[in-house]
Amino acid sequence: MRPVLLVIAAAICFGTTGTAQVYGPDAASTTAVGLTRIVAGGGLLAAFAWWVGRRSPASPRVRLSPGVVLLGGVAVLVYQPTFFAGTRLNGVAVGTVVALGAAPALTGLLEWLVTRRLPSTPWFIATGCAVVGVVLLGGLLDEADAGISLRGIAGSLGAALSYAVYALAAKRLLDDGAGATTAIGSIFGTAALMGAPFLLLVDLSWLGSASGLAMVAWLAAATVALAYVLFAIGLRSLRASTVSTLTLVEPMTACLLGIVLLDERLSTAGWIGLGVLLGGVVLLAVPSRRAVAVPV
Repeated sequence: MRPVLLVIAAAICFGTTGTAQVYGPDAASTTAVGLTRIVAGGGLLAAFAWWVGRRSPASPRVRLSPGVVLLGGVAVLVYQPTFFAGTRLNGVAVGTVVALGAAPALTGLLEWLVTRRLPSTPWFIATGCAVVGVVLLGGLLDEADAGISLRGIAGSLGAALSYAVYALAAKRLLDDGAGATTAIGSIFGTAALMGAPFLLLVDLSWLGSASGLAMVAWLAAATVALAYVLFAIGLRSLRASTVSTLTLVEPMTACLLGIVLLDERLSTAGWIGLGVLLGGVVLLAVPSRRAVAVPV
């Protein structure tokens, strides 16, 4: 049960991203925030992984696959513009729902293609419930009459695919014997290096404000460094498809924070979606209690 709780804790950290942006400077664009989050958070993770390695010289050295690390880093970096493209063209509700809803299915599909192992029956049921919950929670049905941009859908699906590739790359490094901090630090450190030059293309003047620095500090430390270390520790003992579904706790967290801190309101369909989503996560977590004793 511990790996499941760690992944859920990571998803809760992910879910604070939107609220942190609301409390940040108005001048900070979503693109600039996404880039600074990955560069600062990735750099922090890489530094932490180096520090852990220095303090544990007796631990066996594992040779990381450069191709897997590079693939994971590219996936992390590509997620940002594709996700924001989806939300920009189709709105936050539709863009987020498509990206988050498609991620578990694409992760399960890629995992099957790579490992030739289909996800379990509880995963299919739980993922179906969770996706329905996300659709209701995100208000996608309320947007049904709005014009849907195919380019926006492609962007959201690209974000979902990027997440799936990252999850499987991290899982591969962990299965090869890398520690959680080493696996995640190498991937995000690579993403940070590749993303740093793009900071020259966005307005970063808002970083001179106290609220801007506080926002970046929270996003880097909590939603990247802490969250992805917890994510990796849980991923070590769980299948990537299972972890992908469990992280759907993220939109539930974002919704609850919006209600409590931002005075947002939830429709009846939204409350139903919240319950269905929670039920799907619980359904997936219960069988995982028996499975975590044997690493997958």
